[in-house]
Amino acid sequence: MREGTPLTDADRWDWLILLREEALKTLAASSDLEGVVVTCSALKRKYRDVFRLATYHNPDVLVHFVFLNASESLLMDRVRARQNHYMKDYMVRSQFESLEAPQKDETDVLSVEASGTSVEVQELALAVVNKVVDSDAGIA
Repeated sequence: MREGTPLTDADRWDWLILLREEALKTLAASSDLEGVVVTCSALKRKYRDVFRLATYHNPDVLVHFVFLNASESLLMDRVRARQNHYMKDYMVRSQFESLEAPQKDETDVLSVEASGTSVEVQELALAVVNKVVDSDAGIA
């Protein structure tokens, strides 16, 4: 992507698996750690499924996704406003072409409206994450 070429599925597999395995290693390395946050686009369901596999051999591991819901035009505007960033506006188009928006049966996906300011989106995301974490812990 840094060179302006969109990634292919083949480019992503090893990277997604590495992210999942590193997250699991981080969790296993500390008894004090209650969670790990991994950030990546996970544009397709099959990419999200790579992370869902973490629960297969680790039933105590819970996986959730935060889907930042924004229009292509909004994201194009935001990318154009960035200075000295590798992501160019034309690359947003390829991201939307690859995007498989989460379906209703993907109950581990938390959707957040991302049309507000950066601070507003962060607050909304934190609120939905806190709600699901509390629910997972039996607090809510």
